[in-house]
Amino acid sequence: MDAAAGWEWDDTLFSGTAAYYRRGRLPYAPGLADALAEILKPDGRGRLVDVGCGPGTLALTLAHLFGDIVGVDPDGGMITEAGRAAADAGMTGKLRWVRARAEELPADLGAFDVAIFGQSFHWMDRDLVAASVRDMLRPGGALVHISDLKNEHRTIDGLPHPAVPYESVEDLIRHYLGPVRRAGRGVLPQGTPGGEAAVLTRAGFTGPRRLVVPGGQALERTYDDVVAWVFSMSFSAPHLFGTSREDFEADVRRLLCRVSPSGRFSERRPSTEVFVWRKGPAGPPSAPAR
Repeated sequence: MDAAAGWEWDDTLFSGTAAYYRRGRLPYAPGLADALAEILKPDGRGRLVDVGCGPGTLALTLAHLFGDIVGVDPDGGMITEAGRAAADAGMTGKLRWVRARAEELPADLGAFDVAIFGQSFHWMDRDLVAASVRDMLRPGGALVHISDLKNEHRTIDGLPHPAVPYESVEDLIRHYLGPVRRAGRGVLPQGTPGGEAAVLTRAGFTGPRRLVVPGGQALERTYDDVVAWVFSMSFSAPHLFGTSREDFEADVRRLLCRVSPSGRFSERRPSTEVFVWRKGPAGPPSAPAR
């Protein structure tokens, strides 16, 4: 497994997080769909595969740009939430959700014009997945990697409520779960890997074209929103706390109440960083199946 030396993926990585994901995670920058439309120039009839789709956030955001969308995720809870969100949006006819690991692609899903990875690629056997996805893309197709802009300094100057005390909440997580980052049944002492550009270049992609979609829009967050953020993260997934889960949540809420007795926090949307890679005219042979 490429994600980290000595760590192997298991199906508890995001177990129990799906119900909290949509509420807890901060939204992507609002201009994301328009920015991608400008670069990809979709005609509304193409096919999109969202690899590691989670609860369908990106697939639903971009659905109006494509004629057929397939979301792939190994977590059954995420697939259920994605289906529910599509039904709520009245889009069940053009979206399909497949429970599978990215390493199992192409999974008879056919050819696609665009493949997107929304903060998911680092969990995968990246060389294997990149080669498989390249073979699934039509000539000139695009692989798009989307994430929050890292190391962005966002202040709440001029906003009415205190900032979410993320550092204190993470200290509390470490108090309950230990100092080493948890990930499923294992740990990630060094975190997830970088070097994405080298992986995609090896797989035969060209580029990338980088863009940053500006964030900064003001948000208001509640205690429930922050608790949902905690339980949406792999390193603090609900099951990791075992019988201490209720005590942990009570401690989080007490901490939040001390910081903001009103029950409100101010925050700003992160900017969204996008890398667009293109399938080159020729590439290396597909990675062997494992």
